Amino acid sequence: MKINNNTLNIYLDKFYRFPFCLYGLLISSLGLLLYIFGVLLGFFRIFFDPSGHLLWVIDRTIWYSGSPVVLGLILIIVDLFLFLPKKRNKNGIKWAPLKNNSLTVVLTAYNDESSIALAVKDFYNHPNVNRVIVIDNNSTDNTSKVALEAGALVFKEYEQGYGHCVWRALKEGCKFDDTDLILLCEGDMTFRSYDIDKFLAYLPHAEIVNGTRICEQLRAKNTQLTTFMYYGNFFVGKLLEIKHLSKGTFTDVGTTYKLCRKSTLTHLLPLLNKNINLEFNAHFLDTALTNGIKIVECPITFHNRIGASKGGNINNYRAMKVGSNMILGILFGWREK
Repeated sequence: MKINNNTLNIYLDKFYRFPFCLYGLLISSLGLLLYIFGVLLGFFRIFFDPSGHLLWVIDRTIWYSGSPVVLGLILIIVDLFLFLPKKRNKNGIKWAPLKNNSLTVVLTAYNDESSIALAVKDFYNHPNVNRVIVIDNNSTDNTSKVALEAGALVFKEYEQGYGHCVWRALKEGCKFDDTDLILLCEGDMTFRSYDIDKFLAYLPHAEIVNGTRICEQLRAKNTQLTTFMYYGNFFVGKLLEIKHLSKGTFTDVGTTYKLCRKSTLTHLLPLLNKNINLEFNAHFLDTALTNGIKIVECPITFHNRIGASKGGNINNYRAMKVGSNMILGILFGWREK
């Protein structure tokens, strides 16, 4: 079968786009874990195997652990120094300002009676906000009633789960013709409307501006984001960056504060799996990048929440579980939990 130049270029582009660096890092890490296992086995032998029966096993384990390390390093080097320049050549600086910078704000809420009115009023105080929509995900308190009294449009999402709530919020936000931008946030007062000005400054360079909380100078003291969550989130962000090498710099995959062009969301929403729960934000970013959508990060302020946390920030164990699922999703594909 004869392959023309266009077909060949398509195949080559797919080859260059393969995340060699990501899987090289994974393979090298497995080799390092095997090496550490061999070393620990050596300590075990000193105390429990004085006759030396384990020496052969330890020797082979440590020796052969070098193979995946070397293979992984080769993949990383090839991707960084050979393929990365080819990936970057196609990435120009986007500049596409919108004539209409009016916003529809969509807030997800679950048992946020104590904070939702403050959040709604805060966003209505910004001059670019045309309306605030609250998606109530089966709250058992008066979240819906308080949000309505504060002036929000309120919709009930009866399918439980963060993914369902966010997907519904973005879908409702896209229904209005007088705004070309949808701002996604939560109703717990961890974020503030004055950061909208920063989002709008970044918007001409992207289809989606993703807020990042990984900026120590902009983080309030004693937020629900513990040190473990803070650096764990940064690690997963870098893993996403390595997977989509040359497509952006990413430090926060769990933030719920982001500004999106409506035209982009209408294309992206059908590609998202709303059955994914607390890992939905990482899934959102990964899917957008996979489909060539430009994302830029914007540093935002992060405040103490009002009320109790109900998501992945309840405690370090819950955060570790959510983070592990994010890592598995980035590496091997997103599955419903």
